[in-house]
Amino acid sequence: MNRDTIKYIAMFTMLLNHIANVFLTPGTLLFEVFVDVGYFTAITMCYFLVEGYGYTHSKEKYGKRLFLFAVLSQVPFNLALTEEGVIQFTGMNMIFTLFLCFMILYVREKIPKGRQTACIWGLVAISLCSDWALLAPIFTIWFADAAQSMSGAEEKGEKLCRKNLWPVFGKAMLLFGLISCAGNADIMPLWKNLLCSAGAVFGILLSGICIIYFYNGKRAKSHRTFSKWFFYLFYPIHLLVLGMLRVVLAA
Repeated sequence: MNRDTIKYIAMFTMLLNHIANVFLTPGTLLFEVFVDVGYFTAITMCYFLVEGYGYTHSKEKYGKRLFLFAVLSQVPFNLALTEEGVIQFTGMNMIFTLFLCFMILYVREKIPKGRQTACIWGLVAISLCSDWALLAPIFTIWFADAAQSMSGAEEKGEKLCRKNLWPVFGKAMLLFGLISCAGNADIMPLWKNLLCSAGAVFGILLSGICIIYFYNGKRAKSHRTFSKWFFYLFYPIHLLVLGMLRVVLAA
């Protein structure tokens, strides 16, 4: 599969996750399935952010584009995920989180090492008010470290294998599973908590399998411009549609 195909899958799984969070009843089987499958998206986008950062011709334009669509997506994000009333602040949206992840990569490249740590932790702290707080920045850092390691191996003439990414996906599953387990500790019995936590990491596992075993490392040969802008526009547009439907159905 090429990069664009995997991103289209990520858009679909994200849609399922948002449909569940906006319209479905928590605790039901369909809700849990849609939400868990939707966890495919965030870590997939973190991986492609790191990969895209290395490929892009202009990092400045890349960052500005992320920031612009983060701004454009904020009202639709709040409109869709508000639980009561028409619209309330529900946190910063995922593209804003990806912009922070981009800035972490930029700091790692441009800022002297003596000041890197403080800047990176500052960006991680800002993510606390956004979707996939802490986790997306951590995933990004892990992928960036893996990319550096793989790049170093390539320079030494060693055989590269995307299977070297399994430690990143493994750590991501463990971290996300522990957070999920801790969050549910007071509201469900242990056996159910462990089952739900296992389900929660399923989307991350799917992402790992997809990227490690099926990704060919290339973009689609056709419709590249369409795909590029579709991935940016789909996020605010689908949230706006879901938010408007929520308001209409609640009236």
